[in-house]
Amino acid sequence: MDTSSHDIEGLFLQLGLSNSPESIEIFITNHHLPNDIPLERAAFWSSGQAQFIHEAIEQDAEWAEAVDQLDAQLRH
Repeated sequence: MDTSSHDIEGLFLQLGLSNSPESIEIFITNHHLPNDIPLERAAFWSSGQAQFIHEAIEQDAEWAEAVDQLDAQLRH
């Protein structure tokens, strides 16, 4: 059973990234995504991270809301 918190902090942890508020803020500040590139195709993801994001979106999984949040924050 998945007992992970399906929020942005949990998503970063799931992606193998540091999930402290400061680390998340730095990641978002340092990565920008143009509107014409889907989130899972961003050059900064590993293939495993991209696959996880793709599946979360495609299957409208429990992670989809956090993925959508991250997507919006990367396009500011």
